[in-house]
Amino acid sequence: MKYGIRDKVAIIGMGCSKFGERYDCDAQDLMLEAFNEAQQDAGIATEDIDAAWLGHAMPDLGMGPTATPASVALRLNNIPVTRVENACATGTEALRGAVYAVASGACKIALAIGVEKLKDTGFGGLPEFSFGPRAALYNPSMSAPGGFAQLAAAYSAKHGIEGSDLKRAMAHVSWKSHENGTKNEKAHLQRHITMETIMKSPMVAAPLGLYDCCGVSDGAACAIVTTPDVAKSLGKGGEYMLVKALQLASSNGVESSHSSWDGAHFITTRVAAKRAYLEAGISNPREEISMMEVHDCFSVTELVTMEDLFISEEGKAPQDILDGFYDASGKLPCQIDGGLKCFGHPIGATGLRMAYEVYLQLLGRAGERQLSNPSIGLTHNLGGFPHENVSGIGIFGLPGA
Repeated sequence: MKYGIRDKVAIIGMGCSKFGERYDCDAQDLMLEAFNEAQQDAGIATEDIDAAWLGHAMPDLGMGPTATPASVALRLNNIPVTRVENACATGTEALRGAVYAVASGACKIALAIGVEKLKDTGFGGLPEFSFGPRAALYNPSMSAPGGFAQLAAAYSAKHGIEGSDLKRAMAHVSWKSHENGTKNEKAHLQRHITMETIMKSPMVAAPLGLYDCCGVSDGAACAIVTTPDVAKSLGKGGEYMLVKALQLASSNGVESSHSSWDGAHFITTRVAAKRAYLEAGISNPREEISMMEVHDCFSVTELVTMEDLFISEEGKAPQDILDGFYDASGKLPCQIDGGLKCFGHPIGATGLRMAYEVYLQLLGRAGERQLSNPSIGLTHNLGGFPHENVSGIGIFGLPGA
């Protein structure tokens, strides 16, 4: 890679609201909750921020299509504030805007914030629009569970895996995340779930049962970024996290245009992962990465993603999962904060929420769920359906890692 941002940007402050049914708050309240934590952590004044990026995917549901509500809620100092949206990868897109602004030298200090207020809609899953200006964007013949159920079927067929074996591996994905989520006070769902309960849960879209699907939440997350030199000048010492790589890849239509795609993996995740590893200087991700937060909108998504990130060999992710490789006590913990399974999915906030957990872990601030000496963390934020999507990969590390 000729150009890259490796180690050019430091995250000096992060914040995250409590996720859940936040009927007591509006989106601006949630943003302020996350921002106050990040600002106090960074140790800067609001006037120090040069520009901001707001990730907000559903303007119909509360804040409208501009970034002004963020500017007003946070009392930003008449700086440029840009609203971005990239389906469920919106949080990573907001972070990318702020990080690239600092890396380019256009900003000294930049802000990324993501928010969504979805529980007020009454939908158990992501809102659907069957009328109005957004109707053309939604295919009434396919739901999100239906699309990802097809991914599971294709994966099972490609690798010759019995449905019961795949179901057991998917159940372990969900069980693991719920176990981790019980230790996170900011998670929406914080209770133990048995494997038996998961396996016997009502079917949503075969083979995906109730506990194979994440719900929605209200929530916000925030990051303040600058250069390593500025971080040091603020007296941060080693108390910041470096951005090693930040890559996005969007579908170009191949998946749904002809039969070259087998339907059993995410093309964009593989492309973004290769670029991110090259940018970060990682040659063996299975050995070099300490922890991961990935887009477990459905348990099969996480399972397939383990192979698309080149951590598990093709067809071997189910066995790695059942062997506990990705458990909190395993070689490469995944969803140590509970993931989308326990946080739900307020679209604009999710990608930043993932980075927030990596930040806490690398700086040793994760409390009861703290891992032992992690040095490199990865986030994977996916938007769209298996046949048409965008993947965002972030790789983060401590100074000197």
